[in-house]
Amino acid sequence: MMEQYNQTATLYLVPTPIGNMEDMTFRAIRILQEVSYIFAEDTRVTKRLLSHFHITYQNLNSYHVHNEADQVNHIIHLLQAGND
Repeated sequence: MMEQYNQTATLYLVPTPIGNMEDMTFRAIRILQEVSYIFAEDTRVTKRLLSHFHITYQNLNSYHVHNEADQVNHIIHLLQAGND
């Protein structure tokens, strides 16, 4: 039997600039300010980006080729629970 969830969630894929912070879009900044969880390939670089735009975060997680299998299941669980 398939579980039914009442909450809807969105998975956002947010492109980030390579080297020039001025290439960041207003929409990308807004999304990063609003979501509950952020997954990034390199959290060190992402922390600098978030700091540059004064974005506070609580849940910054690593997602890369070495932990992809584990993180995919975690992300699905978070989405099913209604987290963006």
